[in-house]
Amino acid sequence: MPANKVATAPAPRAGWPGVGPQLAGRLAKLDIRGPQDLVLHLPLRYEDETVCVGIAELRGGAPLQVEGVVTDCEVRIRGRRQLVAQVQDATGSLTVRLLHFYPQQQKQLTVGQRVRLFGEARTGIFGAEMIHPRIRTVGEGEALPTALTPIYPTTAGLAQSALRKLIGRALDSHRLEELLPEAVRRMLRLMPLPEAVRLLHLPPPEADAAALVEHRHPAWQRIKFEELLVQQLSLRKAHAARRARTAPPLRGDDGLRSALLAGLPFALTGAQQRADTQICADLAEAHPMQRLLQGDVGSGKTIVAALAMLRAVEAGWQAALMAPTEILAEQHYLKLSAWLAPLGVAVEWIAGSLTKKQREAAIARLMSGESMLAVGTHALIEDPVALPRLGLAVVDEQHRFGVRQRLALREKGGAASPHMLMMSATPIPRTLAMSYYADLDVSVLDELPPGRTPILTKLVSDARRDEVLGRVRDACAEGRQAYWVCPLVEESEALDLQTAIDTHARLSEQLPELKVGLVHGRLKAEEKRATMAAFAASELHLLVATTVIEVGVDVPNASLMIIEHAERFGLAQLHQLRGRVGRGTAESVCILLFGNALSETARARLKVIYEHTDGFMIAREDLRIRGPGEFVGARQSGVPLLRYADLENDGDLVEQARDLAEALLREQAPLAEAIMQRWVAGRESLLRA
Repeated sequence: MPANKVATAPAPRAGWPGVGPQLAGRLAKLDIRGPQDLVLHLPLRYEDETVCVGIAELRGGAPLQVEGVVTDCEVRIRGRRQLVAQVQDATGSLTVRLLHFYPQQQKQLTVGQRVRLFGEARTGIFGAEMIHPRIRTVGEGEALPTALTPIYPTTAGLAQSALRKLIGRALDSHRLEELLPEAVRRMLRLMPLPEAVRLLHLPPPEADAAALVEHRHPAWQRIKFEELLVQQLSLRKAHAARRARTAPPLRGDDGLRSALLAGLPFALTGAQQRADTQICADLAEAHPMQRLLQGDVGSGKTIVAALAMLRAVEAGWQAALMAPTEILAEQHYLKLSAWLAPLGVAVEWIAGSLTKKQREAAIARLMSGESMLAVGTHALIEDPVALPRLGLAVVDEQHRFGVRQRLALREKGGAASPHMLMMSATPIPRTLAMSYYADLDVSVLDELPPGRTPILTKLVSDARRDEVLGRVRDACAEGRQAYWVCPLVEESEALDLQTAIDTHARLSEQLPELKVGLVHGRLKAEEKRATMAAFAASELHLLVATTVIEVGVDVPNASLMIIEHAERFGLAQLHQLRGRVGRGTAESVCILLFGNALSETARARLKVIYEHTDGFMIAREDLRIRGPGEFVGARQSGVPLLRYADLENDGDLVEQARDLAEALLREQAPLAEAIMQRWVAGRESLLRA
């Protein structure tokens, strides 16, 4: 597959023995394209149908199974049409209620029919009741199952019973081969794969049910290890493919870089110097750098990126920086222009808000090579923009861009692949970095520039809003400035906007002596720019804003941040927003206003942000609360999501899988390929671009 293309999944097969085209289409939605995929389609959870309890023993809180005879069944219309039946055993009677039902279910609940019901009971007006239990007709004395019942991931039109039958047939006809060398299995104490897979599909009655459900069973350990091994193999292969591509070696005389450093009013931290050295070494190579520069809010990533971009210019190549929002992109543009204009290096600004004439002129200067640097939003990757000598592409807040957007920027470089530097203010926990970023080299800015003051975080109930208003009044009277961040309204961006407008009007009325500005995503670029400039120039006391100020805004005089309904924000967002203050020498405070009805997750998030200012610690807690897929934006990043392994609890397996992946690719490449193909054949689009 060419390095700069993203493969697409193959079209569903017409079917295979026992599976027709229609069923094959449904199975394809589950990524099942043949008997081997069925064998590897493992249960989500299990239900215990090996035991029946008496109706009188039913308790709420857990699904249980009962067996009895239907004594009554009728369709009732009380507000809505529903099927209500009575089932009786020797110990008592149970009401069965189906709010949506089919003729087949009505037939199952014919009076006199013996049924087994599996579901969670609750106490209704007329005693025990089950709503929408699973119903199975049985004969008197029919034996109970001897194994736990697997519940599989499925899709519309594919019942669990049908899926179980298909998987059972595939297990009998398609035996998996053990591919891991026995010496490796013994060393890592892993079950043979065929045995592990069969046990997970058909757990015997003596199997440890709790260990199966909690994914602690040795069979699950084997599956989790193999999944992590495949992910590591995939990412190491992507890494090798990248190193096989050519990129322009960027070596310079350090004239521009030295001039920039000499003109800065600050010295680089040790961490910045270390990252710069690593980046320069990569840029000098003839294969493309793919480095992640991660550092906490305010750790100084932009100057490191500027030094890298100057290295490209010194070598006669162009560099481009792409950011996810216009406010952040413009902050980068203004900062880079201020640093580089004195050196005679012009920076082009490419954004959707430019007039057609401005945009065409900027594109022409980049096309001709008159301008060597470009900064912009995703407008940078739109067709007319040409960077014929693109040597370095910098992507800020890289997790906000999808694979195709990052690829599109890379392809601006023409035949040679540009070097790529990705920046993130969301620190990546170690196990996550090993698992999701194994094909990236990582530089970490783990110290803040001197002069930054720690930010004090306070949790304040919404009921104490008047005290918060007083705090804003006092801060502004002392010559300081404040941000007031409006709550997220998940349902709609329009409601977000209205909330911001309403908040601005209310605060302007409550604080008449202050000049209150408003900035949100729907403002025209010129209005946004003017408001931000007025705030930066201390012409506004208070800035009411939506999360458009989450990244990139740098106003050292702002020392107070109020985040309204903080419980609606994610941890990374709260940490980023809080980082807008504490950028000067004054003591800074972030007040998290919260509502009354807090969910457990919201309570956990607020506790973490209150107790920690270290971005790495916050990131670890965020990973624990959210899970890896959400944390890295993997759903849109192209990274294979882990279905079975849990990075919080399986860190030791990640390390073992990484070490084995490197050894297999080095010493037994065909075996590594066979292991990968078993799990990802035809799904290479999952691999990182």
